[in-house]
Amino acid sequence: MFGLLKKIFVTAQDRLLKKYRKTVTEINELEKKYQELTDEELFRKTEEFKKRFADGETVDDLLVEAYATVKNTCRRLCGTEVHVSGYTQEWDMIPYDVQLLGAIAMHHGSIAEMQTGEGKTLTASMPLYLNALTGKPVHLVTVNDYLAKRDCEWIGSIFKKLGVSVASLTNDVPPNERKETYAADIVYGTASEFGFDYLRDYSMAMNKAEIVQRGHYFAMIDEIDSILIDEARTPLIISGPAAESRQMYDDLKGNISQVVRAQRDLCNRLATEGRKTLDSLGFFKEGAEIKKSKEADEAFKILWLVSKGTPRNKILKRIKENPDLRARIEDWETYFYSDQNKEEKTERLADLFIIIEERSSEYELTDKGIHLWNDLHDGEGATDFLMLDLGYEYAKIDESSLSDQEKMLAKVKLREEDSKRKERSHNLRQLFRAHLLMEKDVDYIIQDDSVVIIDENTGRPQPGRRFSDGLHQAIEAKEGLKVQGETQTYATVTLQNYFRLYDKLSGMTGTAMTEANEFKELYKLEVLEIPTHRQCIREDADDEIYMTEREKYNALLKEIQQVHEQGRPILIGTESVEISEKLARILKQNRLPHTILNAKNHAGEAEIIADAGKMGAITLATNMAGRGTDIKLKEGAGDKGGLHVIATTRHQSRRIDRQLRGRSGRLGDPGSSKFFVSFEDSLMRLFASPRMAALLQRFRPPEGEPISASVLNKSIETAQKRVEQRNYTMRKHTLEYDDVMNKQRQEIYSFRSDILNSDSPSQIAEEIILDVIAANVSRFFVNKNQEGGWDMEGFKQEMMLQFPVSFSKDTFDDEYLGIEQIEEITSKLVLSAFRQKLELQKALILNLRPDTEDPTQVLEEVVRNLLLRKIDSLWQSHLLSIDHLRSDVHLRAVGQKDPLIEFKQEAFQLFDEFGSALRFNVSRDLFRFEMVRPKTDPVQEALQRKIQMHQAKPADLPKEEQPQEEEPQKGETIHVEPKVGRNDDCPCGSGKKYKKCCGAAQTV
Repeated sequence: MFGLLKKIFVTAQDRLLKKYRKTVTEINELEKKYQELTDEELFRKTEEFKKRFADGETVDDLLVEAYATVKNTCRRLCGTEVHVSGYTQEWDMIPYDVQLLGAIAMHHGSIAEMQTGEGKTLTASMPLYLNALTGKPVHLVTVNDYLAKRDCEWIGSIFKKLGVSVASLTNDVPPNERKETYAADIVYGTASEFGFDYLRDYSMAMNKAEIVQRGHYFAMIDEIDSILIDEARTPLIISGPAAESRQMYDDLKGNISQVVRAQRDLCNRLATEGRKTLDSLGFFKEGAEIKKSKEADEAFKILWLVSKGTPRNKILKRIKENPDLRARIEDWETYFYSDQNKEEKTERLADLFIIIEERSSEYELTDKGIHLWNDLHDGEGATDFLMLDLGYEYAKIDESSLSDQEKMLAKVKLREEDSKRKERSHNLRQLFRAHLLMEKDVDYIIQDDSVVIIDENTGRPQPGRRFSDGLHQAIEAKEGLKVQGETQTYATVTLQNYFRLYDKLSGMTGTAMTEANEFKELYKLEVLEIPTHRQCIREDADDEIYMTEREKYNALLKEIQQVHEQGRPILIGTESVEISEKLARILKQNRLPHTILNAKNHAGEAEIIADAGKMGAITLATNMAGRGTDIKLKEGAGDKGGLHVIATTRHQSRRIDRQLRGRSGRLGDPGSSKFFVSFEDSLMRLFASPRMAALLQRFRPPEGEPISASVLNKSIETAQKRVEQRNYTMRKHTLEYDDVMNKQRQEIYSFRSDILNSDSPSQIAEEIILDVIAANVSRFFVNKNQEGGWDMEGFKQEMMLQFPVSFSKDTFDDEYLGIEQIEEITSKLVLSAFRQKLELQKALILNLRPDTEDPTQVLEEVVRNLLLRKIDSLWQSHLLSIDHLRSDVHLRAVGQKDPLIEFKQEAFQLFDEFGSALRFNVSRDLFRFEMVRPKTDPVQEALQRKIQMHQAKPADLPKEEQPQEEEPQKGETIHVEPKVGRNDDCPCGSGKKYKKCCGAAQTV
């Protein structure tokens, strides 16, 4: 019925495809005519298109001709050899009609959902070429460096023929070459490289020459769901060493391990006790009836407690293999979550040292755990979980009989103690998280004595990236590696907000329909499902669901042996490095030759994938094999039935399941797929419906036999939807908070860009001075009729404190002076002093370097440098304040307040304070900097004198002996060092006052 209605009332997608098909017909007809052109005539089309665009035609007007040109270029390339990724291959691609459809959709800002093997890489060439004709920056974003290089070399063959420059941006491109890379018409690169370059350009560049990007016009994202959905939960962060570090991971890790070990031993003992009780009651005998008794209930309560202490306890897992016993444990879970049983639940949980909530990845120390920690520290560990109430402590100090000086010192000491406790408590939390929730070979691997993060969606390693908020250091301490220094955020942006910078955005993937609503809501992108070139004939078998992992692995081995005997190639998809290595050991024991592809040996990915389509090949891979690389069937493999995909579990996202299935059945090739699931898999354990246990009790199959029912398949999909919804909420939550910061970021980056691109930064400096004067005028002159509302003397004192100016007695004698006149008089006086300051510095530059051609230009660069450094320093402090606010604001929910609204209000207030502090500090420093001669090394200076004496003519020697002033040598750099006040922050970054840091050394 629904299908009939769809035929009568055509969907919006069908109408759009019908419209685009007419354009495809036009492209094909024109391309036939282009076949009569010579190579020179065809390749000259690019210049023609660029001229027509400059004369007023739009890219939409040029679409048909541009696409026909690319298609015809592909036709002419057929048979030629192309060097790609270290080997040579023959070009054999001409765009199909469905690829033209996808290319049209992407040009118009849609996401083209094209199945695996449909040629998305070639499809992208047409909209990239068309938009490159504008001369504006065009970027293609891929998921890894390998694909960026490969596609640039491969598809770049088309662009080079047509006179369009192309370059690849990878992690190994040095900073001094990046500007040249971005100068290309089309740039292939990864999302992180584009994002980090944006942050460096707008938050770290000190002059125009350091800016590498040309802007953000058109971005096409390959595997857009992977980049904008999977990776979007983690923002891009540039961090550097913190000014002051108090981390204590090395000191704390030993005792943390003891607490975790005590928890594990306790749970093992409880699990053994519970198992013995059930065994004595005959619960493990075949066909035993589960009868209720006090002893049995107590045993099941103990086992429930074990599930809260060590969710992956081996004894507990074995007991849960019996569906009846599993159901009884889950009954107690329901029992303890009802309100009337909360007290009993609290009493039970108090027996543990730590409570672990695996579903939400959280944990909590009990009183018993805190007491153990205290005992391990000889009674001195209690303060690690007790924070100071500063307001109360300050009041106690104020009420004491101490002198004012002693009170101040006591408060300073109290603040330091509070800061130390907070840092220690934070280190403790992260170390517990590292031990309890982060798993080696699942969340990270150890490579070259360092912790390397594994991407949870693709399984690829992410060298150079670090877990934030001290978690990375905690993992290093846990694994016995050298703990790296503490870092501070210098610049940050989410991928969502970075890609919103582009005027045009589009993408392509094989799996986007399940996230269509999110793309539409967050990015205003429509998903268009492109039909396949050839019908997919892959056979997708029903899932085989087993009670236990043991049964599942036995079935997996049996399946692999059967299919391997047929000579078919097999791809086995695993969830983590740990599982892939476990399966590899099983295959090795059974003498099944295989190749393993995971984060530990990803370097050979291209070669492994190239051989995965051979007859009898067994490829064992994490999800990294499901992105951007096609497994092509070799000779004879298609006759045997094609590639057989085996999945060792259902993933937490339906899209990843679809990606894995899509490895088989490429372009109408034969193939098949089958998923193996157990009730011990994390998805089933954490998110499956509780009704599942009741169903299993009724339909428990014999040992080793799978359960297959549509009800179970629906339950699995429901569990996946729950996880997808949770992840969507997390991404939306991240974006909502970053939207607040994004407005502030755009404001600062825009101001910073104006300074970088200004020919006269001193004018911007004068505007800042005027802003400070205006702010002070409005502060001191409010209302003449109000007491203290017209504070002339206070205003004069403030101005003389801020600027090196003085006011004569009759400066403001006129009683009829208004606010505007006061501001005007003050502005003239201060700006005159500033301009005199600049003239004095110009004279100093000529004195130090008489050969300076344009001292004004040198001085402008000095002012530019001063402005940028002060902005960067205060912006980094502001980011730190925002980080602290964001981590603390969630506690406002206890007071029935919306944390997001509270965050917006306080972030705005912090930004306002940041702006005031920036103007004040800059206007003050503009009058304090001095031009100085660069410091020289005395040893080098003496050596230089000796060389000069040896090189001098004999007639010149007597003159050398006379004391003379050295002339500045050509090419010598003038160093600019702002004059620092004794009470200013020390420029070394220590966070201390200058007089107590570097200034103290100079005083001595």
